[in-house]
Amino acid sequence: MNKTAPIANTFRSGPDERGHFGNHGGRFVAETLMPLILSLEQAYNAAKVDPAFHAELDGLHKTYSGRPSPLYFAERMTEHLGGAKIYFKREELNHTGSHKINNCLGQVLLARRMGKTRIIAETGAGQHGVAVATVCARFGLPCVIYMGETDVARQKPNVFRMKLLGAEVRPVTSGSRTLKDAMNEALRDWVSNVEDTFYIIGTAAGPHPYPAMVRDFQAIIGEEARAQILEAEGRLPDALVAAVGGGSNAIGLFYPFLDERDVAIYGVEAAGRGLGTDEHAASISGGRPGVLHGNRTYLLQDEDGQIKEAHSISAGLDYPGIGPEHSWLNDVGRVKYVPITDREALAAFQSVTRLEGIIPALESAHALAYVEKLAPTMGSDRIIIANFSGRGDKDVFAVADHLGVEM
Repeated sequence: MNKTAPIANTFRSGPDERGHFGNHGGRFVAETLMPLILSLEQAYNAAKVDPAFHAELDGLHKTYSGRPSPLYFAERMTEHLGGAKIYFKREELNHTGSHKINNCLGQVLLARRMGKTRIIAETGAGQHGVAVATVCARFGLPCVIYMGETDVARQKPNVFRMKLLGAEVRPVTSGSRTLKDAMNEALRDWVSNVEDTFYIIGTAAGPHPYPAMVRDFQAIIGEEARAQILEAEGRLPDALVAAVGGGSNAIGLFYPFLDERDVAIYGVEAAGRGLGTDEHAASISGGRPGVLHGNRTYLLQDEDGQIKEAHSISAGLDYPGIGPEHSWLNDVGRVKYVPITDREALAAFQSVTRLEGIIPALESAHALAYVEKLAPTMGSDRIIIANFSGRGDKDVFAVADHLGVEM
């Protein structure tokens, strides 16, 4: 723990009534959006205590997205690395191929309760965009997905899937043409169409109540993992590992374990071409607090406070910020945030594919690369759970390019 920070009685009580996790979070939005943000908070608070809302969401999880997702013992990877037993929480087996559907189902039900008839979203790797397009098709709602032009080029399979599902994909050509710029455009759309439009944010960032709301919808990952490891091993794990960009899959796994002080927790940041370069996306390891996209959190900034471009081989981690709850968990020392480079993630992408017969998303490959470092340092009686947040079908073209393979 951080020796300068007070030790909390619980790490699960945030945010406060104004949406703050310690010094992070809040709601820094245009005046036009404030009434909508407040009405969203009110609608979410009402839904949280409504059994009918939970019954409909639980039913969709079971019959539409395929929950519970399995907890899989990665036997060959464990034998290969030596040391701790390694389990994967298999979120890539969800309908649409990632954890993103958990949150989208919850938010689209909220949109319906609020009478919104148009959906917008942003996406980086396309996993969130596909999940949004899917729930909009399921509920018959028109949707617009903003996606950086660079990401459109490197995630072609997901772009086509979104269009097949009936979504309009709008390429964003400003800035670095990646996730940050897509979120900027989505916010501009929202300001102009507040009356009928609901913005489904995919990560645990943005203005309050989004960080807490996304966390709550994703906490099903950790709740299931907790019950499944107790059934499989009769005890809790010794360590949790998950990749963090904005951090939705990570906070979903971590949250139900935050008060279990004997469970070590690791969030894996994208170190790109190295923390010593300007080409990474490690907001905590290489950034400092500032305000972006409606919340205060750790951000990549230059000396003048201007947001720096992020870089990662993974489109889903290519974001210059991180969710505010992660920033607070770093400050109080409950979660350790560690870097993994593009090269290390690419190596883990290949090794896990060959050892376990499962192709991970490049986002998940960052977490698995850290597991490859961590497991050999632990005894064979120890247990690690890694979140396998998405499948790598979408990444095979990009990986082939990096490996010099012509397809």
